[in-house]
Amino acid sequence: MQYQKFIIDKNYKNIYYFLKTNGFSERYMSFLRKELGYIKKNGTPVTIKADLKPEDTLEVVADTTTKSSIMQCILPLDIVFEDDYYLIVNKTSGLASIPTKSHYTENLSGAVAHYLSSTLSNFTLRVINRLDKDTAGIVIFAKSLFASNQLKNVEKTYYAICEGIIDTPITINKPIETINENGINQRKRVISENGKEAITYVTPIKTFKNYSLVKLNLVHGRTHQIRVHLSSIEHPLLGDSLYGKASELISHTALLCKKITFFHPVEKKKIELEVDFPEDFKKLLKNM
Repeated sequence: MQYQKFIIDKNYKNIYYFLKTNGFSERYMSFLRKELGYIKKNGTPVTIKADLKPEDTLEVVADTTTKSSIMQCILPLDIVFEDDYYLIVNKTSGLASIPTKSHYTENLSGAVAHYLSSTLSNFTLRVINRLDKDTAGIVIFAKSLFASNQLKNVEKTYYAICEGIIDTPITINKPIETINENGINQRKRVISENGKEAITYVTPIKTFKNYSLVKLNLVHGRTHQIRVHLSSIEHPLLGDSLYGKASELISHTALLCKKITFFHPVEKKKIELEVDFPEDFKKLLKNM
């Protein structure tokens, strides 16, 4: 059994109150009540009614869910950060974040499941931010239900090469709708008054003869938001064959989730992580 560990920093009249004030749901706490040993105080099994004092060590069973049946695969992982709560990796373009019909046996989640299987026997897949197959960059995996539920307001910064010249900051505020045909969501999204609110901040970094390197920050993070928004202002991503056109310069969309910032809910500190441009991205920028 995997446990989530906390070092207590002040007095609590009981464990229930501590858990409640730290975001545990009533459903989770009902699960913890089922069996003595699901909660430990200083290594000793206790009930949810036990009190807590500064420097006590509290351990609670990390997950209430069953093990994911995801197929494991062996792929190299570029690990950016890891602790007892999160695994953060730098995904390459061309690799699906999760299993799909066309990428069932080889995908990032399968590789993470294999990597964590030695330490998390009841591994449950929890991807905090999925990236499109052709998008490179930072992907966050939570190691428990608590870690997943407690991670709030992750700030993601993307870099992209788009067609045309963008030399002043732009705010794109256009709702995005998912097209549904016969009850099936279609891959392509559209700008529509019937869609969900979506805001993208575009900051120019460098311009070239026919292209621009831009930084992008999202308010909402809708599926394909960057791709749809840039296409809507006639600056589609370089290499985006769905919302623009394929390119001889790069074999995939020129988009990278380069930086993330979040407040660690357990360590109580700000975490900032940034990755380098992939080699094909660097080569492209150098030769433009």
